[in-house]
Amino acid sequence: MNLYLLINAILLIVMAGGIIVIYQYYHKRLNAEVERAQKSENLKGIFLANISHALRTPLNAIIGFSDVILNDKQGELKREQINEMVTHINKNGQQLLYFVSQLLELSAYEGSMLTFSMIEVNLAELMASYRREILRDVEPEVSVRIRTDLSPHTKATLDTNLMRQLVMHLMQNAAKHTHQGSITLEYGRERNGMEVKVTDTGEGVPEKLMGNLFSMLHNEDSLTLNERASGLGLSICKSILEALHGEIDITSEEGKGTVARVWFPCRMRDMKRRTAQ
Repeated sequence: MNLYLLINAILLIVMAGGIIVIYQYYHKRLNAEVERAQKSENLKGIFLANISHALRTPLNAIIGFSDVILNDKQGELKREQINEMVTHINKNGQQLLYFVSQLLELSAYEGSMLTFSMIEVNLAELMASYRREILRDVEPEVSVRIRTDLSPHTKATLDTNLMRQLVMHLMQNAAKHTHQGSITLEYGRERNGMEVKVTDTGEGVPEKLMGNLFSMLHNEDSLTLNERASGLGLSICKSILEALHGEIDITSEEGKGTVARVWFPCRMRDMKRRTAQ
């Protein structure tokens, strides 16, 4: 009888332990989801607080220059002056389009944050597609290169949509600030995951603005928008990497260029280069 009670007691303890483990697991997941939702709402609030200025500036320029042209009833403006104003209108229109497209992309991305479509892809082919895409945006004096120590047959399991958003944001930012020299896309295996680096020889980020970028990347309540570094693309990169439990780091020097490095857990295979038979 004592043995029977002992067995029942052990079973009850085991069952109770199992219930506690299950509770802790789901409690941890719930807390993680609540924290992620809070971060998302926080990012939206900061974004809306800053975006009004970023949108108002190009809009004011577009309206101001167009008003000057429209009010020139006597034809007093010279052709050179009109061309300069039209150039400013076009430039600010492009900037406005960029902000709006980033806003729409951020909204679309957050709507699909809870789901991942993980598929296995050839990394060499994927990176080559990013190079072809960015070649349409770079200036003629800028070369775009790909470097890796992995085999061209390396396969990785990832969400190709998120991967494209992540890499192309970094590549487009490099193209925007690089007028001559090169942009290099590097990728490789690092700490049971994938490391991707985008290095450019462009303008670099002034020291006074690097504090804004560092604050945005490392603090949850910081998002600074300005003419040279909007923070929108980086905020999307940061959100993607947080969802993937990854990391992002940026180093830059004015006049010498920028290095953007990201890392995230990733299953990879066929990484070694094949030797000739």
